[in-house]
Amino acid sequence: MSKRQASHRLARRRARVSGLGLAVGVTIAVGGAAVGVVPQLTAGSAAAGSVPASAGESALVTTTLADVPAPTTTPAPARVTAELTAKVAAKAAAAKAAVPAVPARSGDGRRIVFDQSDQRVWLIEDGNEVARTYRVSGSRFDNLQPGSYVVQSKQEHATAFDASGTMDYFVRFATGYSEPIGFHSVPRDNAGKLEQTKGQLGTPLSAGCVRQWKPDAIALWNFAPVGTKVHVTA
Repeated sequence: MSKRQASHRLARRRARVSGLGLAVGVTIAVGGAAVGVVPQLTAGSAAAGSVPASAGESALVTTTLADVPAPTTTPAPARVTAELTAKVAAKAAAAKAAVPAVPARSGDGRRIVFDQSDQRVWLIEDGNEVARTYRVSGSRFDNLQPGSYVVQSKQEHATAFDASGTMDYFVRFATGYSEPIGFHSVPRDNAGKLEQTKGQLGTPLSAGCVRQWKPDAIALWNFAPVGTKVHVTA
């Protein structure tokens, strides 16, 4: 081979290597944001720097700042606190509105109110604030007159006047035809069975006293020392 032919062949080889180097990777700055272009080279690719036209060849892969997803926004703590406060206040207002009103002309000051028509008791603090209200079961008979009374005595465990059962937290405030009348827990018969269910409260079922579910009986027991006012409405 002559020196001239060898020189031409070397020049052509350098040209091919130079073209291949241009196709390896190009980074273009557009508007201050970098765009990376990574071509996929295969045998028989088109000219350096062009996008392959064949369906079997991979397309260019590009990444820009616009492709990065925006961070998820979280409500500000102050806003969350305000929303929770508003919900709690709304629930409290609804609960207060659902409490039955204290009967008119039912005394004043710190007292117990028993409404016979509604079969309900209210424990009322000074300032007419209702501390507790709940359903009860009063007498089946007309043996308690409306009016004002006071707590006369208290007995934590008591026996029915006819010895048919027992009850707890007896708070006496009046006397019926011949026996004391008071607030107490739902009685148990001599076999230890409750004489009524919680669901039956609100219906007159006793022989004279005012039956309460046990947690309510305990609450009234703690609320009412001897001398506490009791007001009974019709």
